[in-house]
Amino acid sequence: MANKKVMMSVTASAAIAAAIFGAEQAEAASYKVQSGDSLWSIAQKHQTSVSNLKTLNKLTSDVIYPNQVLETSTNSGAQPGNSNKTPKSGTTTPTTNQTTYTVKAGDTLSGIASKHKISLSNLMKWNGLNTTLIYPGNVLKVSNTGNSSAPSTPSKPKEPAKAPADNGGGSVYTVKSGDTLSRIGSQYGVSVANLKQWNNLKSDLIYIGQKLNIKGGNAPATPPAKETPKAPQTDVSYNVDKLISTAKSFNGVKYVWGGSSPSGFDCSGFIYYVYKQAGMDISRTSSAGFFDRSYYVNSPQPGDLVFFSGTYKAGISHMGIYLGNGEFIHAGSDGVEITSVSNSYWKKHFDSYKRFY
Repeated sequence: MANKKVMMSVTASAAIAAAIFGAEQAEAASYKVQSGDSLWSIAQKHQTSVSNLKTLNKLTSDVIYPNQVLETSTNSGAQPGNSNKTPKSGTTTPTTNQTTYTVKAGDTLSGIASKHKISLSNLMKWNGLNTTLIYPGNVLKVSNTGNSSAPSTPSKPKEPAKAPADNGGGSVYTVKSGDTLSRIGSQYGVSVANLKQWNNLKSDLIYIGQKLNIKGGNAPATPPAKETPKAPQTDVSYNVDKLISTAKSFNGVKYVWGGSSPSGFDCSGFIYYVYKQAGMDISRTSSAGFFDRSYYVNSPQPGDLVFFSGTYKAGISHMGIYLGNGEFIHAGSDGVEITSVSNSYWKKHFDSYKRFY
């Protein structure tokens, strides 16, 4: 009798153990990803392979995210349609009823996919995307429910609006490669300020193909002369006497490539520093950059700019400050020095006299 009780007890224990083991197997058929998990560690834990995990869950990469539920075997023990089971990756359901998402500055596709618990591949497929590039304001489909078709590929930001056709009896100019507002203004004998005003421009940035209103005349039939009459020297925004005296005070300072301080200057750095000391609000740029923000003058005055081209590269490559009597001061290879414009070398490379706008 005692043996019979023992046998019954063992049998009952075995049944309970089997039930527990079966429950554990059923529970082990799916796994919720924890922070720090990888497909490899999950595969090791459930005695399967990474390739099997990817096949079971239709994963196209090794990327997984916390709280994602992965199938770990084909016998999950759960009935199809069980509402308590978290959906597999690739058939995600948003935590809310939200079906679209408007992209904000700083968003990424992967971040949006993670936020809505969907895969990146699904997000791209639902929205017809062939790139991960998105823009603020794009509306993305983040749920595959319903019969609405996926939004079209997000469009790029619109180009700046082109200037309207001129209605003031002037002409319209189409920007070409290499154009600047300064060069266009010189060509038509108008100021950069006017060009910006007529075309509602907030900066000097223009782009190829853009149409600009030019008021007050048509484009000249022949290339424009370099000299464009402008305001007299007395209208400049800096102190000419201080400019000249400051420039001369640095005579002999050594040449330093990229230098823009009394410890050493290059040609454009010298211009930047000295004009700044004379009270002009100016930003540091190259000789070519200063060339583009100045206009030609017929009769140079002390304090005007003198430009040279082809000294060490093609185009505008050197500059100085005109002192009068055919002399200019500049930061040359031998340092800051006063030189004659008629010097054989500088005469050969002379380009023009100009004045800052």
